[in-house]
Amino acid sequence: MADLPETPFGGDCPPRFAPVREAFLANFTGDFAELGARFTACIDGQVVVDLWGGWADRDRTKPYDDKTLSPVFSTTKAAASLMMAWRVGQGGLDYSQLATDLWPEFGQAGKDRLTVEQVLSHQAGLSGLRGPLDPDIWFDFPAVCHALEIAEPLWPPGTASGYHPMTFGYLAGELFRRADGRSLGQALRQDVAEPLGLDLWIGLPESEDARVSQVQRPPAMANLNPITEPRKLAFLMPWSAVASRDVRRWRATESPGANAHGTAAAFARLMAIMACDGELDGREILPPGLALEAARQRIQGDDLVLPYTVSWGAGFLRNQGLGIYGPSDHAFGHSGWGGSCAAADPERRLSLSYVMNRQSQHLIGDPRSRRLIDALYACI
Repeated sequence: MADLPETPFGGDCPPRFAPVREAFLANFTGDFAELGARFTACIDGQVVVDLWGGWADRDRTKPYDDKTLSPVFSTTKAAASLMMAWRVGQGGLDYSQLATDLWPEFGQAGKDRLTVEQVLSHQAGLSGLRGPLDPDIWFDFPAVCHALEIAEPLWPPGTASGYHPMTFGYLAGELFRRADGRSLGQALRQDVAEPLGLDLWIGLPESEDARVSQVQRPPAMANLNPITEPRKLAFLMPWSAVASRDVRRWRATESPGANAHGTAAAFARLMAIMACDGELDGREILPPGLALEAARQRIQGDDLVLPYTVSWGAGFLRNQGLGIYGPSDHAFGHSGWGGSCAAADPERRLSLSYVMNRQSQHLIGDPRSRRLIDALYACI
């Protein structure tokens, strides 16, 4: 068997944060060693740690570097939730208003009293769709929205949370479109990512394909027992997620809960908006106080889909009771299938992101990201 090539590393880590670099290197050893990864942390919106290393492809021929884009799966929801807050700040959308004020057709089958913030905090009872359905439905935004309009909730709306892995993006995306006139992904690029120089997309142009890292799938699925209908429809049916092998088509599709592509630096800087009371680089992205309002708890309890007790903000996964984003109960963010995450801690004006291309079976709180986040907090 040929020897593996020497793993390349790069980035910037001042001596103050040396334990973070040690943790990053340690993640490339052991039974579940990294293939390629990047970890970025910001304080007051400025990058203080930025480390990358490994390989962007499974054959280990292309280094994972500062230009590599990663698919982040449900970490996308952090960006989508921030954009919903942005639209609230711009007007035309309010967390407390009925979803049907914007989207009248959504009120069918007992969903007419759901508020925007209940939809964003996974209380709509639409964690998945009853079928059978063609898995390619996720490429067709209007078709998914119509299916959500006529769907009967899987539990009484507003009584419990149940994580919506795929449907969240279409629910949030349609509410955003009705309030703004553009898709959420278009607004993200035009009004936030491009002006701030953030290397991230929801709906990736073909021109960026060469920079996207190859994903190595996890060795097993997460343990979801007991298998209930909300869990089965969310994760386990043939149409629960995209099944097509047309990667270009999926990258181009706007699925605002599942298919963002970006760098750890871009997501850390994006979440700095939430950590710094809506401001980044001297620009007011959100009005003062709105970041904390977006992160405020909407519901807390045993989630009907995730096997955890969860506190949800308006789309943001709150750290309270989980401890996956450091020691602060006030931290919040989102995690993605296989290990990625992005988070903000307003108490410390700290933001961070971890992305990688070798997935684990952990739904949230991947040990690799936790090792890095724990090392970071020990330095500040």
